[in-house]
Amino acid sequence: MFQPQQNEPISEPISEPISEKEQYTGQDARRMNILAARIVSEAVRSTLGPKGMDKMLVDKTKDVALTDNGALILSLINVKHPAGKMIVEIAKTVKSEVGDGTTTAVVLAGELLKKAEELMDQGIHPALITDGFEIARKEAVGYLDELKFEIKESDLRNVAATILHGKVVKKDVDYLADIAVNAIKIGKEKDNIYINYRPGGNIQSTDLIKGVMIDLGKRVHPSMPKTVKDAKVLLIDKEFDIKKMDKAKIEIRDPQSMSAFAEYREKILKIAVDMIARSGANVVFCKKNIADVAMFYLAKAGILAVRDVEEDAFKMLSKYTGATVVSNANDVSPSVLGYAGFVEESRIGLEELMYVTGSSDPKVVSILIRGGSEKIALEIKRRMEDLIQVLSRAQREKDVVAGGGAVEMEISKRLRSFARKLKDKKQLAVNAFADAVEVIPKSIAYNGGLDTINVLVKLRAEHVNGRERAGLDLRDGEIKDTSKCGIVEHLSVKKQALESAVGVANMILRIDDVLISKGGRTKLPAARQMQAPPMPPTPPGAMDFAAKDGKIDLRHVESILK
Repeated sequence: MFQPQQNEPISEPISEPISEKEQYTGQDARRMNILAARIVSEAVRSTLGPKGMDKMLVDKTKDVALTDNGALILSLINVKHPAGKMIVEIAKTVKSEVGDGTTTAVVLAGELLKKAEELMDQGIHPALITDGFEIARKEAVGYLDELKFEIKESDLRNVAATILHGKVVKKDVDYLADIAVNAIKIGKEKDNIYINYRPGGNIQSTDLIKGVMIDLGKRVHPSMPKTVKDAKVLLIDKEFDIKKMDKAKIEIRDPQSMSAFAEYREKILKIAVDMIARSGANVVFCKKNIADVAMFYLAKAGILAVRDVEEDAFKMLSKYTGATVVSNANDVSPSVLGYAGFVEESRIGLEELMYVTGSSDPKVVSILIRGGSEKIALEIKRRMEDLIQVLSRAQREKDVVAGGGAVEMEISKRLRSFARKLKDKKQLAVNAFADAVEVIPKSIAYNGGLDTINVLVKLRAEHVNGRERAGLDLRDGEIKDTSKCGIVEHLSVKKQALESAVGVANMILRIDDVLISKGGRTKLPAARQMQAPPMPPTPPGAMDFAAKDGKIDLRHVESILK
């Protein structure tokens, strides 16, 4: 009876012609790969930290996206080089696993590769460098476990405020942090929290609804009730119409037959509505369309109906009301109905919303983000989604570390001490790793407009003197015990960023040959197949881009990013 009926990147990847040169080996291959990876890393480095800058992404239709979300930026830009694509992959991994820390992972990977190239210029073999990096990684993860401390549920707000700080003004940070923490206390898991946005108003118009909010939710017929109390909810995941027959041919030879067919369709839909009414349902949510005839009979029966309900909202309705989703009129019965204390059509601006609330034990909540423009509201929505994912994990695993670059500085200090115990060239790699992790506090300071050298010197002095939670508070530019002023980061975020960064850096350093396949895809197992266009030829001058001062020549950027 009920007949059934994702985010595109800002721009499509650009395919490059296959180079006439069919093989890159040794230093050429490594330098090309390192160049590509570092350019991708540098593309998001300025977004790191609470005062990181935004990027404007423009597609072929001149549509614009504004964001400082590292994972989103990397998913939308065109990265043509296979090694660059490997860096993009770690951003996806970190985001899917922990929801935050993508920019940290990418920036750290780029800095590790920079330090590795400096070692290779000194004659250190890549195998020794990767071994040293792996030793340093294991030590660093151990240090993280030593530096962690447990937060109380009341401290979740500090985690939320740390992620939001610098992206919105102070009063909005407090407001959004409270909404996120309250949402996670009710919903417990991110899958129980539905987030949507609506441009207009201001950020403090953002609302937390203890129930389900359906954007563009509107009664399908004006004579239906706008409000239903003690709602018995029916959920339909197919089109509410006569089932369409595939490859069926209907011949109608005269007007009487046409009229009879229309009457038959109307009769069947009326029977379906009668079955719904007899079950006791007084609210119907349909994932797809509702036929006009069915709308009329539903309205006549006093049943509120909403069509074209978004997939995520539909799932939340099932969780919140306890309704069983049906696909056939024969399945409609009192046992499949859900319950909501209150269903009401409301309005923001010129468009309708539907609120489903009133559960005695709400386990699903909705957050309606508001903002002065669509782009502002959309960016706050993205940030709130990441924040909810982090808080969801923090509620289960309460371990955090001091933020503001404190944990990176302590790891760097301890690694330098550990390196002195090694008696081979791996000591150099561990020291290089220690230098590389300092890129995080340096980038935070630089993006906050501070003198990076002065900040780094002060931080090192603080940690040498035993103040292991000393970090940078960009609210006033001072070095403080960040754990006491609420600047904390979740342990799992730091671990995942570190693991991913070292993993991709070592993978790139192990590559000493790049071979161009002549015919189609290379025959590799699916798990190791690189989904990337052929490698472009080496840009002029790329081989010595970091020979002296480690700076990237921007003239070569276009060969990697478009």
